[in-house]
Amino acid sequence: MRSYLDFEKPVAELEAKVEELRAMGESGDAVAISEDITRLEAKAALALKELYAELTPWQKTQVARHPQRPHCIDYINGLITSFIPFAGDRKFGEDSAIVAGFGRFRGESVCVIGHEKGADTESRIKHNFGMARPEGYRKAVRLMEMADRFGLPVVTLIDTAGAYPGIGAEERGQAEAIARSTDACLSLGVPNIAVIVGEGGSGGAIAIATANRVLMLEHAIYSVISPEGAASILWRDTTKAQEAATSMKITAQDMVRFGIIDTIIAEPTGGAHRDPQAAIAVTGEAIASALSELKGLDRETVRKQRREKFLTMGRAAV
Repeated sequence: MRSYLDFEKPVAELEAKVEELRAMGESGDAVAISEDITRLEAKAALALKELYAELTPWQKTQVARHPQRPHCIDYINGLITSFIPFAGDRKFGEDSAIVAGFGRFRGESVCVIGHEKGADTESRIKHNFGMARPEGYRKAVRLMEMADRFGLPVVTLIDTAGAYPGIGAEERGQAEAIARSTDACLSLGVPNIAVIVGEGGSGGAIAIATANRVLMLEHAIYSVISPEGAASILWRDTTKAQEAATSMKITAQDMVRFGIIDTIIAEPTGGAHRDPQAAIAVTGEAIASALSELKGLDRETVRKQRREKFLTMGRAAV
């Protein structure tokens, strides 16, 4: 069953009428009803297109968090064959908020690392809503070092509100783990591609997003803090999250303008949650294109290119 966001109510009403007419068509004048259905479907499609053409930053935040939006495991299932997941950081334990392993992307061996939020209550609890603990980032470092040793490119899928801020995580060195993961990304002698598929929140995102190429889905967001967190700090009022989202410049379009990301990946009309398979397919094309640009570069050139990319941030024309 499709889940609608608050601002999608006009579309929801039209599509509800379509479903009602379809139910009536089973017992009434199917020909006349079919014409009404076609007309309403066209009207709903146009309303959806117009709505998504002018989303506000806060509306994009809602889309990026949509519960039916494809997550890390969906992308792995759709793009990676022979995927073998790895578990544990060899220091403390396993963290299911980070899914990591090796597989084949279009016939080529790759390392894949990503945040997994979960799709239902049980899986969300298991994956801690995509908020990784220190052992998750240490697992990511372990796999990045393995990929570097065997000359395999690294693909990361970012979708997190931020690293887990719990007491246990802090006691086990959350900040240090994030810093080491970021350093591991920067030190790789193999190409790495990062894709922000939903939320890219704070150091929890940058820990695996410091890549040669950073791609971002059209309605994803990327920020140092959530709009609610910023509103709480600036105004001590989380109801001002909408205002904060607008002021923070968190959209993919803002990120390209500031030189933070390299490419925006177009989403199906109505967002990736409307057509997950299409969104996954176009993301695969973008990853393949980015990898082809880096193919054949020697290790030092790969590192230098990545280093220069991040050193120039903040100097880009606005």
